Amino acid sequence: MASIITTGELTHVAIGDFHTEAGATLPNVTIAYQAWGNYTGDNLILVEHALTGDSNVAEWWADMLGPGKALDTNTYCIVCTNALGGCKGSTGPSSPDPTGTPWGSRFPALSVRDLVDVEKQFLSTLGITKVHAVLGGSMGGARALEWSLMHPTMLRGALVMAVSARASAWQIGIQTAQIDAIEQDPNWHGGDYYATEAPLRGLAAARRIAHLTYRGELEIDERFGTDPQQGENPLGTHRSSTQRFAVQSYLEHQGLKLTKRFDAGSYVTLTEALNRHDIGRGRGGLNKALGASTVPTMIAGVDTDILYPYHQQEHLSRNLGNLIAMAKISSPVGHDAFLTESRQVDRIIRRFLLLVNQEIEDDRLFLHHKEN
Repeated sequence: MASIITTGELTHVAIGDFHTEAGATLPNVTIAYQAWGNYTGDNLILVEHALTGDSNVAEWWADMLGPGKALDTNTYCIVCTNALGGCKGSTGPSSPDPTGTPWGSRFPALSVRDLVDVEKQFLSTLGITKVHAVLGGSMGGARALEWSLMHPTMLRGALVMAVSARASAWQIGIQTAQIDAIEQDPNWHGGDYYATEAPLRGLAAARRIAHLTYRGELEIDERFGTDPQQGENPLGTHRSSTQRFAVQSYLEHQGLKLTKRFDAGSYVTLTEALNRHDIGRGRGGLNKALGASTVPTMIAGVDTDILYPYHQQEHLSRNLGNLIAMAKISSPVGHDAFLTESRQVDRIIRRFLLLVNQEIEDDRLFLHHKEN
């Protein structure tokens, strides 16, 4: 049986060289992960984090993880890796190359398929060949969807939340605007800034753009409206960057928070991976790829999602070859509701796992009947 450290501590696994979909090679890749529960060989649930998330599910999905919770650690072994290209323990642009110099601009572009394949390589390194279920939202949803198409024989079920079958032109546009904000920062230096000052202003600007797509228009307007920031006057005779609306201050705060915990190079790398997301590429188009899916899959979306509108999840549900359920998260929050609406997401995960377990039992009974 595989040796998985399930105490929740951050653990690093060397998986050897990795070859990207586009043809680049990364030597000596390390994947960081955290795991909780007791691994019995057939009860592993793979949780996929979002763009600026990490492997610490116990922090960003605390209401979901633990004994008796939706991700029940008494029943399942919950594993989450830090995505390749990230900055929380797995190999990324800030990691040292074989000479000890940060990869920087020499770090290869990645696709969502690369993020999945490197995760499979990680599991193979640990001797794991079966996954009970994979689930995630946003970039994590894209990874879960690709898992179901790339390695269907390893999975018993997939829960795909708040994502589309491919990046839309609007998504690519808004995401490349974020990349451009970082690359226009004088401290970017083409991605080779690790020995100097990081492009924090560009990263903060990118986050401000992104955050407006993560939250709902109604929520933002209800919270801030046209109110000025306390003690400031944005309606003076001349515009001043020190005289702000309340929403400006809020977005600046969100940008500053990200700069304290995330690397600009990783942000560019993973955002570009989302730009390349297209399950139809090389598979005869979106609907043919979806129709060929054999893994029992549940789709969930958010009714106020601006970034991945609910009609995109409806498209997935209409065309998937093995859809087991569809769910809608109702919230003014927008895209981030899959992280914030704990009660609704709890019910979705529980229903998903129940349906997957029913499918497994039905298959077992069918085989037993056939043998007799």
